[in-house]
Amino acid sequence: MANQSEKFGLRPYKSLNGAPWNNAQNRYTIAANYGTAIFQGDLVVPVAAGNIERYDVTASSGAVKPIGVFNGVFYTDPTTKKPTFSNFYPGSVNASDIVANVIDDPNTLFLVDSDEAMTRAGLFIGYKTTNVTGNTATGISKVQLDTSTADSTNAIPLQAVDISQDVNNEDTTSANTNVIVRIQNHFLNPPASAADTGV
Repeated sequence: MANQSEKFGLRPYKSLNGAPWNNAQNRYTIAANYGTAIFQGDLVVPVAAGNIERYDVTASSGAVKPIGVFNGVFYTDPTTKKPTFSNFYPGSVNASDIVANVIDDPNTLFLVDSDEAMTRAGLFIGYKTTNVTGNTATGISKVQLDTSTADSTNAIPLQAVDISQDVNNEDTTSANTNVIVRIQNHFLNPPASAADTGV
């Protein structure tokens, strides 16, 4: 049966040791007036001055290491002066208290929708995500696993480790296969070298 077409970014699935995800996340700041929107399920990276930004999928260097997955934000709205909680950061918010929740445990596994069919032969290697804007109505990311970026090194962020067992999205012969991934070049747990895939 063909998979359901759904885009939800990176969704926490479970821990690498098999335990359920325990909702663990940490706070990180976003610089005032940072201009790029970040949606729940987007990869984020650490930058200068102790802030985070959305992962730039066009970056070709493995030097840009994700610190985790964005999971919502708080800030004081500069217009209404009211505290604002949101699934996504809309970009260009002129506030000094922008605080994001980030799922930053290097041992967290995530579920992500693939843009094309994903077979088991595609497991244990690296992938980037697609570069698309999220859903402003829900605040949820729309990035997918970009199957065209398959790479045997760990210089790119995601390593596919399994295919989902969800009956609606486990078909490996059609697009939108749900894939279980880990962040293989995590900023908090970087690999020994770009050639070390760990396989």
